[in-house]
Amino acid sequence: MGENPFEGKRAILLAYREQRARGRKYAHVGLKLRRLMDPESFTELWQDLETQDPLHFPGYREKLTDNQQRTGARDALMCVKGTIGSFHVVCCELSASFLMGSMGSVVGEKIARAAKMADQDKCPLIIISASGGARMQEGMYALFQMEKTAASIRRFQKHGGLFISILTDPTMGGVSASFASLGDVILAEPDALIGFAGPRVIAQTIHQKLPKGFQKAQFQLNHGFVDRIAEPEKMRDEVLQLLRFHAKEEKEQASGQPKVVKTTGCGASHRRRLSAYERVRLVRSEDRPKITDYIAALFTDFTELCGDRCGTEDPAILCGLAFFGSQPVTVIGHRKGKNLRDSLRYNFGMPGPGGYRKALRMMREAEKFGRPVITFIDTPGAYPGKEAEENGISSAIAENLAAMAELRVPILSIVTGEGSSGGALGIGAGDRILMLENAVYSVLSPEGFASILWKDSKRAAEASEIMQITAPELLERGLIDGIIEEPEGGIQKDPASCYSRMKEAIGSFLSDMEKADVDELTERRYQKYRLFEGPLRPACRASDDAVIRQKKSFSSLQKQESDI
Repeated sequence: MGENPFEGKRAILLAYREQRARGRKYAHVGLKLRRLMDPESFTELWQDLETQDPLHFPGYREKLTDNQQRTGARDALMCVKGTIGSFHVVCCELSASFLMGSMGSVVGEKIARAAKMADQDKCPLIIISASGGARMQEGMYALFQMEKTAASIRRFQKHGGLFISILTDPTMGGVSASFASLGDVILAEPDALIGFAGPRVIAQTIHQKLPKGFQKAQFQLNHGFVDRIAEPEKMRDEVLQLLRFHAKEEKEQASGQPKVVKTTGCGASHRRRLSAYERVRLVRSEDRPKITDYIAALFTDFTELCGDRCGTEDPAILCGLAFFGSQPVTVIGHRKGKNLRDSLRYNFGMPGPGGYRKALRMMREAEKFGRPVITFIDTPGAYPGKEAEENGISSAIAENLAAMAELRVPILSIVTGEGSSGGALGIGAGDRILMLENAVYSVLSPEGFASILWKDSKRAAEASEIMQITAPELLERGLIDGIIEEPEGGIQKDPASCYSRMKEAIGSFLSDMEKADVDELTERRYQKYRLFEGPLRPACRASDDAVIRQKKSFSSLQKQESDI
């Protein structure tokens, strides 16, 4: 082989400069955007918009001209209107090939216009970002683009718009701290550098050694700021799936299943009835299905979404989007491991504050897009550690309970294993509460109950009987709405038959709720829990008479529904 004529960096730069002078373009704005869009489906928007150099910054005009000649673009952002898999979208790409993708007046204005157009057209907005931050040569004009873009995006979202933000390498500074971090769903490319201040700035400012992988995409995923990481070649598939979940078209009925949920007579009459503590031990066994098994059996196209956007990704709560038949739903549940390694990873199904905040974020997302929420409960309780208390575990659960009371979409809660204390209820205040036949639901674990009352956790079996925690006992008292039959010996003996009954129950719920009036839905949910006062003393104030009569009327209504 001959000697490389571009040996050395100086020679390479001189050669590139010579080629550019001859009209050769080495960088292009919008390459990733073109990979997302359907070929020849899109039209570029506002391509002639150009900055007026508001500060008359020395050398800025020359830099703009050089970058325009090198890329063929007027500025760093390309916006188009077109389709992705037949879904109409407005899509933008902020490219680092033009002045490091810095955001100045043109970029800010285009993003604001894109959000407004997507709002007017009632279509999703997708923005791909690669940027070093605000454009220094435009000073405060550039800084204020952060507020301008954030306000425009939030107005679009408030009107019900879907914003998908895709973070590529790098997404930093004023871009990361404005529109790019506001996505309803945030995707990132592997190893993308994402943050506010760069690692070098941090190291030089506070003289702190940073860990390996700091501010990379995986770091952001682990800290709850990114939903998913996707390879560039798979990004179109990821986006297309998200568009399907959020499609506005009328859906077919969720299921052809009959509108029946079996609430009595669960289990063959010849079976020996398990004691309460036998059920506790059964649902704690490692071979009992976990949430990932239920998701695989009951739904299709499950797509996990991560993070509470507050610094935590808690694996003890699993959240995502899926289809039940043709109906998109939001799935939330406690996650336990099938072996010791996974149990440690998932904290034995005991969520911290971040897990509940992630669940709340997903409930809010479901509410915004009119998607039913289905929760799976299987936890020994919320994590009781020092860190959980420092980060507000009580506050996180309380916020969930208050939010679920007024969430304007249907909520179905299924207790599949053990439901213990507020850690279970924190995702379980549904319009309808169902339990698998051998599941248990209690104010506290039997061991904890025995320890508190008798100072002896070994009396857990005795406590289980006194607590009345089994599905039949709770149904009899009207504290749950239905029981899903398990095969003899538990669901693990014949999962398929139980999955079939679970599908029937979910289909029945979605069918019943399909045309529910939202105001009536939230009022009935409020009344459901308002009237759980338990046995009262016979003497009551006259002002309570209406509540007592209302409870009787509501109980009668529940009975009518269960007989449908």
